[in-house]
Amino acid sequence: MSALLLLVLCLALGVLASRYARPPAGLAQHLNWWVLNIALPALVLDLIPRVRLDPHLWFLVATQWLLFVFAWLLFGLLGPRLGWSRGRVGALILVAGLGNTSFMGYPMIEALRGQEGLALAVIADQVGCFVALAVGGVAVTAVYAGRTLMPAEVLRRILLFPAFLALLGGLLVGALGGWPDAAHKALERIGSSLTPLALFSVGLQFRLHLGRSQLGALGLGLGWKMFAAPALCYLLGVATGVSGLVLVVGVLQAAMAPMISAAILADQYRLEPPLANTVLGAGILLSLLTVPLANSLL
Repeated sequence: MSALLLLVLCLALGVLASRYARPPAGLAQHLNWWVLNIALPALVLDLIPRVRLDPHLWFLVATQWLLFVFAWLLFGLLGPRLGWSRGRVGALILVAGLGNTSFMGYPMIEALRGQEGLALAVIADQVGCFVALAVGGVAVTAVYAGRTLMPAEVLRRILLFPAFLALLGGLLVGALGGWPDAAHKALERIGSSLTPLALFSVGLQFRLHLGRSQLGALGLGLGWKMFAAPALCYLLGVATGVSGLVLVVGVLQAAMAPMISAAILADQYRLEPPLANTVLGAGILLSLLTVPLANSLL
């Protein structure tokens, strides 16, 4: 429970600081730079070499990609019909298509399903969601960031994204036997800065007072991410014979709040940041109720 308390506390501190402490201008953007370029790659480099893949665990990876691809199809088709800007469509694809499978997923699943569940959560996060962020998330920012890019430019952005480079490096290190203990501890400490700084940054930008024109997008984004997507993943698991803890963890990871790094990407590429951060903040608060409820139903 202390890990869950940390999530709430850092978010609350960011909200309070933005309203009463007068933080320096551009503080959130500077924190975002550290999170995306230093802390997130360090976390990937630390965790990926310790992941042991099993072909029978495909469901944990497939659910994360299902969530992202369907979000792109849903909002990519729905947005133009509702008169949304490309920035709004891109923002919703990111925050409704990528889940908070590490910062909230790890502590919540460990609290609900123990260490055995946590091991499965790592697979869903590192092989599923992080790859979706590194590949699909960067592709979304390239497509919806206000200018048309050639496929070679999209590929360049993906290949040079720090988390993607860290993923490749982590796979190589894992194949060679893993990090020495000193390197593991150093990466772990750098990576541990991600959660408090990212949530504090989100709190600095957290807003729930959107215009009426944004409320529909907020409802659709949360409706897909928090309810429809986990239900679809559950049906996929049942239809393909997946059961037990693998089914539970796959569905719970799909039910997590929107990914913090996805909202940061939306902010950096000006994909309607107020909407992205509100969907993120509201999703975090909502998931504190919906994920334990989904666990009890499963």
